[in-house]
This record gives sequence, structure tokens and C-alpha cells, in this order.
Amino acid sequence: MEVLPLVALVAASAAVAGVARRTRVPAPLLLVAAGLLASYVPGVPAYVLDPYIILPLLLPPLLHTAAVDSSYLDLRANVRPVALLSVGYVLFATLAVGYVAYLAVPGLSLPVALVLGAVVAPPDAVAATAIARKLGLPNRMTTILQGESLVNDATAITAFKVALAAALGVGASWADGVVEFLVASVGGVGVGLLLMVPIHQLRKRLREPLLQNTLSLLIPFVAYAAAERVHASGVLAVVVVALYLGHRNWQVDFATRLQEEAVWKMIAFVLESVVFALIGLQLPVVLKGLGEYEGMAAAWYASVVFLAVVVARYLWVFPATFVPRWVSERIRMREPDTDWRAPVIVGWAGMRGVVSLAIAFSVPMSVPHRNLILFLTFTTVIGTLVVQGLTLPPLIRMLKLPPRDLQAETLAEAQAQSEASRAAEERLAELLEEPENSTLPPPLADRLRTVLERRRNAVWERLGEINPETGESADDVYRRLAREMIEAEREVFVSLRDLRRIDDEMLRGLLRRLDLEEAAAYREETA
Repeated sequence: MEVLPLVALVAASAAVAGVARRTRVPAPLLLVAAGLLASYVPGVPAYVLDPYIILPLLLPPLLHTAAVDSSYLDLRANVRPVALLSVGYVLFATLAVGYVAYLAVPGLSLPVALVLGAVVAPPDAVAATAIARKLGLPNRMTTILQGESLVNDATAITAFKVALAAALGVGASWADGVVEFLVASVGGVGVGLLLMVPIHQLRKRLREPLLQNTLSLLIPFVAYAAAERVHASGVLAVVVVALYLGHRNWQVDFATRLQEEAVWKMIAFVLESVVFALIGLQLPVVLKGLGEYEGMAAAWYASVVFLAVVVARYLWVFPATFVPRWVSERIRMREPDTDWRAPVIVGWAGMRGVVSLAIAFSVPMSVPHRNLILFLTFTTVIGTLVVQGLTLPPLIRMLKLPPRDLQAETLAEAQAQSEASRAAEERLAELLEEPENSTLPPPLADRLRTVLERRRNAVWERLGEINPETGESADDVYRRLAREMIEAEREVFVSLRDLRRIDDEMLRGLLRRLDLEEAAAYREETA
């Protein structure tokens, strides 16, 4: 592809995503709609999804950033529902949707229909994360959806390979499928376990933030490539490594964390924007070559497959939610109670995305009805993103899920900060008694205590009274005044540089210190 169309795609996608942030419409939906409209604008080039680019180059960083932001402890606490969705549901959906397609589409063989079922089976990690983040779902529900979407691609890709072998006449028995799934899953997890500790140790020993961030960018690709090299699941390898690094991220140098957070936020924003725009731009491609399945027949088959995807998810989610609780007292004791509203939302949140389309485009030309598979995958992805994506927010509002208790969360944060501050005070007192620190001037020691006291009080002040005129707490006023003071200092530094009283190198050093102070204040404000 030429450079200019690629740059135009990134720029236009970022612009649409930026507009979405100012509306109540989730960015994925607006991006898909923009892609659909742009696909018929004269002069817009044909952007064809290449599975050899999407799967090894775009999927690893998207999975990495989603897994790093996930909670290993929360996922471990919800491993049963996550496994039932990411493995059990994907296999069930492959069989159920494939069999429905086999019955509904004349001339479609069962192996080819199962190929279609495996392609549309996995909800997408990018879609689930983006929608959940926008809607502010309860923490456990978000954890389950994110955990499902992180792992289910490995299950779907393995099921796809088995079904594809049968469709091509290579011959793949159920036993072969089970063996391939075990090799892919166990191998992927194994590669991740082998890589995660050495990579983390290397991250701890690198003290140069630029080298650290370069390593950070390479990690998902290394994990994916290493697993695929031994015919294991690259998806699982990336997820295992990222979960471990995210859980141990506090051990990495603070400057690295600051840069890494900004870099990965930018990468995730760009890639997510481009991915959803690309989905919409595939419409002209998938409409070509439908042949006997054009017109109303194609629309009917698309409706049947879409309904099969939606119904199959509910047929799995409701029993998977309640049956284990009915038969196991241990599960009832270990997991929080739930009602019918949770499976309704989890079932309706199964949006498909770019992974399904990328797998569909990887179907060889020799497979019968390949163009129909592409078309039905595209309509299913669009249908789930638009229909479910648009109706999920009103559904959540209608079901009146219990909101997050922000007051309780702030109280827990304040108590944690109070305990940490107490430990810091004790450590400061110990250090000041040591001979090499006894020469510290009292004003500087008092400054350390003041900073510590400020951190301790900041969270408690968020629980305090709000100014009725400005809507600000005392802590809000403090941060606003601090930002104004920093801005006044910044203007003086720039004017001194313009008067040639300091040079640009000195200016950059002074501004960097102010930027770090302002960044710290911003993180407190948005926490």
C-alpha cells in the first residue's frame, strides 16, 4: 500500500475517534459507520484486510495493552466464568452457528459451515474493552468480558484450523482437533511462562527509559512470534506475558512507567481507531463475487446467521451462569451472588470485531463459498457492533444495575494512603537518625513531611464538603491553584529564554520539572 492512503486512514480514524469522545456514541460504532460511508466515496482506495498483517502485527499490541490494563487477581478470582466463555462458549458457538448455517444455506457443506461458525464465534477484545470502558460496567462484569475476549481468540483460531482442514478434505478427526487445541493452548501458556520472568528481569535492570520503552514495544511481537514458531497459540503467550508484566509493573523505574503509559495509550488509540474504521471499509470487498447468493437471499442468510450468533450466546450464558451455582455449594460460597440481569448484559455484550474478519480473509480461495463466508462474517460483525453496541447502554439503564459505590472506593483509597503515609513517616524518622542523613537542614526535612501530609490529606478531602458556588472540593481548589502557579513559572522561564538570560537546554530542564509536577497533579485529579 502507498504511504499517503495509509496516513490518510490513520488521520481520518483518529479524527473520528476524537469526535466520538465528545459524544455519547461509543467510538467503535462511529468509526464503523464512518468506514461504511467512506467506502462509497469516490477516490477512497480499497483497504483490504490482510490476515498476515492484522493477526501478527495489529493483534499482539492490542492484546498486550488490554491485558496489561487488566487485573491478574480479578481474572484469577473469576477464572471459572472466564473459562466457560472463552473456551466453552466459543466451541459451542462454532457448532451451533455452523449447524444453523448448514441448515439455512443451500449447498453449504457442514465442514464449510463450521468454518463460518469458528470465524464468527469469538467476541472481540478491542470491541469488548472499548464498549465496557465507555459504559462503566460493574467491575466483575467488565473483568469477565475482558478476560473472555483476551483468551477466546486462541480457541477460535484452533477451531477454525480444524474445520478448515475438514473443508479442504485434508481430514481432521475430533481427536485431532482436541490434540491441536491442547498443543496450542498448553504451548501458548508455556511459552508465555518461559518468557515472562526473563523479560521482567530485563525491564528491571534497564535504567534508560528510551531502551525500556523500545523493549516494551517489542514484547508482544516477540511473545507472539515465539509461540507461533512452535505452533502454539501466540495469543495466549502475549496475554500471559502481559498479565505478569502488568501485575509486576510497580517494580519498574518510575520514569519508564510515565513514558510507557503515554506511549501505549497513544498506540492503543491509533490501532483501535484504525481497526474499527477498516471494518467499515470492507463493505465493497465482501460484496464482490457473491454470485448465486446475491440480493434477498444473501440478506436472509445474513439475518439467520446474526440471529444464530445472538441466540447461541444466550443459550450458553444463562446455563453457564446458574447451573454451576445450583450444583456446587463451593461455587456459591466463593463467588458473589448474581441475578438474571448479569447474564442478560453479558449475553448482549458479545460484539464481534476485526479478528473475525481477519480470520475470514485468511480462508483459502480453494474453499467453496469463500465469498459467502466473508459476506456473512462482515454482516455479523456489523450487526453485533451496531445493533448490540447501540442498544447496550439503554439496556443497562433499563435494568438498573447497582452503580459503583464511589464514596466507598474513595474511603478505601484514603485508608490505603493513610497506612502508606504512616509507613513513610516511620521510615523517614529512621533515615533522619542515621549519621549520613543527620546533616539534612530542618526546613528540608519539614518539606518532606509536608509533602507526605499533603498526599495523606488529598484523598480525605475528596470526601469533604463541596463549594456550592464552584462545585469544587478543597482538594480541587488546591490542584487548580497549583496548576496556575506552575503556568506562571512556565511563562517566566520562557520569557527569560527569549531575553537570552537562559539557553534552550536549561529551559527544557526547567520545563521538564514543571511538567512532572503537573503530570502528578493531573493523575491525582483523574484517579
